[in-house]
Amino acid sequence: MVRQALPIDDVLPDIVSTLRQGNRLVLAAPPGAGKTTRVPLALLEPGAGIDGRILVLEPRRIAARAAAERMASQLGEAIGATVGLSTRIDRRVSPKTRIEIITDGLFTRRILADPSLEGVGAVLFDEFHERSLTIDLALALACETQAVFNSALKLVVMSATLETERVCAALDAPLIESAGRMFPVEGRYAGRPPDRLEPHLAKIIRRALREEEGSILVFLPGAAEIRRVGDALAGDSPPNSSVHPLFGALSPAEQDAAIRPAPDGHRKIVLATDIAESALTIDGVRIVIDAGLARLPEAQGRNGRTQLVTVRAALSSVDQRRGRAGRTAPGVCYRLWDEPETRGLAKHVTPEILRADLAGLALSLADWGERDPARLTWLDPPPPGGWRGACDRLVALGALDPDGRLTERGRALAALPLPPEHAALIVSQPDAAQKARAAEIAALMSERGIGGQGTDLGQRLAAFRRDKSQRGEALRRQARRWGGGTKASGSPALCLARAWPHALARRRPGDDPRYITAGGAAGRLDPADPLSSSPWLVIADSIGSASSPRITLAAPISEPDALAITPPETVETATFDPATRSFIARRVKRIGAIILSETPLPAPSGETARLAILDAIEKHGFAAIGAEGGLASLLARIAMLRQVFGEPWPDWIADGLAETVSEWLGPTLGTGTTLPKPQAVCDAIIAGLPWPLPQELKTLAPGQIPLPSGRSAPVTYTGDQAPLVEARVQELFGDAPHPSIASGRVPVTLSLLSPARRQVALTKDLPGFWNGGYQDMAKDMRAQYPKHDWPDDPASARAHPGHTKAQILQTRS
Repeated sequence: MVRQALPIDDVLPDIVSTLRQGNRLVLAAPPGAGKTTRVPLALLEPGAGIDGRILVLEPRRIAARAAAERMASQLGEAIGATVGLSTRIDRRVSPKTRIEIITDGLFTRRILADPSLEGVGAVLFDEFHERSLTIDLALALACETQAVFNSALKLVVMSATLETERVCAALDAPLIESAGRMFPVEGRYAGRPPDRLEPHLAKIIRRALREEEGSILVFLPGAAEIRRVGDALAGDSPPNSSVHPLFGALSPAEQDAAIRPAPDGHRKIVLATDIAESALTIDGVRIVIDAGLARLPEAQGRNGRTQLVTVRAALSSVDQRRGRAGRTAPGVCYRLWDEPETRGLAKHVTPEILRADLAGLALSLADWGERDPARLTWLDPPPPGGWRGACDRLVALGALDPDGRLTERGRALAALPLPPEHAALIVSQPDAAQKARAAEIAALMSERGIGGQGTDLGQRLAAFRRDKSQRGEALRRQARRWGGGTKASGSPALCLARAWPHALARRRPGDDPRYITAGGAAGRLDPADPLSSSPWLVIADSIGSASSPRITLAAPISEPDALAITPPETVETATFDPATRSFIARRVKRIGAIILSETPLPAPSGETARLAILDAIEKHGFAAIGAEGGLASLLARIAMLRQVFGEPWPDWIADGLAETVSEWLGPTLGTGTTLPKPQAVCDAIIAGLPWPLPQELKTLAPGQIPLPSGRSAPVTYTGDQAPLVEARVQELFGDAPHPSIASGRVPVTLSLLSPARRQVALTKDLPGFWNGGYQDMAKDMRAQYPKHDWPDDPASARAHPGHTKAQILQTRS
């Protein structure tokens, strides 16, 4: 077979040579260069020196299947011979397989099961710029395998839009760059939609059909928008055109229909997610229409559950999308925003490891035997806050012990190729039949679109069991493996509630179908939804903001079952009202945040009152107990000393202290209903300073300083002139140096007052003031206060409290 020349061919000898001499390589190659198919085949040659199977990691199943088909076709073989394929729903490999295209999630499972990667000679990370959590983890584990178990293993990171310097530095690897193959693309800015996206986008598609020739590729954030745009185009497109959706949850046949070339004289309109940004080539496309949006996973709320959120696409993404119009001929790209907005786009997509839930990552590393992620190789290490939150949730699931070690339950969760919460759904069931039912639920939840789009889990399960598609049958086989092969039975709602008692939800009073969960989360249903009349639900999934998420999957549960599986508790609760400085106490029967009944109490117990005070401070700050003034002064003193001396003086702010008030103030509070005094709050903060700072605070930033008159004057540490001391002019007479604090490093600002205690001068240089501005000030003061002392030479005068001349004479006599 005669192969078409591709830009990557020019650097294939360099790639082979570099890997013969070393074991790591970074390859930057634009879309269309041919890296996905040509590099693995080049490494297959005997002279490449690769001993073992070549694994090519793809972040998406559709891209994995397309790559396997192209490579097998170039060899004149079917998939499963030299070139194999491994995805969750499609595995075609054999003893003859030398190149295996595998999704990054499956590779992670494989390396966890076999850290040595026995029989593997090279791992190629394709489309690494997508930076999914699993591909970052896969690379970290592969680097560890190479360092500890398999030094001959070759690692190649390939991408179209890499930050090459960072990647090469992190991996200590050389860089090879390939040219791309791209025709000119004209950019046209169509402006933002005036209202809803879909009608405006349909209008732009029709405009492009009139203005240009060729097929159209439209980029949308998700499947819902794709369906709505498809509906908006229905019945109003030219007879020689057809509309094809393209996203991950479609069947292979539907995906193939979108990817294959259009028949002669026919035009295709492909409505795609970012799945078509770089990994796929759709022949015949010379028009791209970009909505400029992306849907990315992001951790939401305190429970850290990852939800998909819609955001502006990054510059690297919109540039890749634009390039799809120039793969085979000169093209056009319509952008649904105004040209100046392009400059404000983020340069790159924020990696998933920096924004998503890390519980699965933490469980995988615990299964690997590593509790400290800093020991591994990362382009971006897991953020400490997200890592701690993920470990806390795994402890709550029973997967880790308090020291972060994997438990027996954790091993059972890690053995399932599922997110920890979904794995817990199976592990939590009491018998084999209900484990099998939970496995069906987990399989359904792991694959978008299975069983339809309805919210009723029971109906979705029934549709899932009837699904005769390849994807449906593959998922049912998986569910049977996860569930142990037993026939499934049992209530879906009870399965959910056993594993996720926090997801039990009760309908709020009123006509609007809104729910509150035992875990404190909110949820809402469309009033027309059949589940909206259910008084109790177990919520399996939701989307949207944390304050008002829309329930997308749930199961109704009876109240007796709800109370049986999560027995209510009766507790005393109290809130503290900052406005009235009083407590509101109640006796409450509840399941978590679900209030079943409550009775007013005349007053809270001491411990309940203590917790209410701390909660009020967390929510409203220290103004809730009247301690904000003294606290502001104390924090200003500490901040000044940090600025002068640096560490170990801490960088503390009131909001941060309020968030952790239970840790440092809680132990000092008694179990009564008396509010802590402001000084007690300050004392608790001072006690938290490392030794010997509490004592040094008094000497370096004193509350008062002595004046020449003998009086001690308070120091004000807040305000623009801080540190500030107010004193009558006469209190400072004499030739003493200007007063200062912080071991003489910070002069105080002196606010000089008249006998009526009005400011008449402000100085940070008292000796200079005596020799300069004092004379003009004294002239005015003699006229206003003739009975007081205004000497010509204040530096040689005796300081006194500001008496009149008569009082001074009387005192001296």
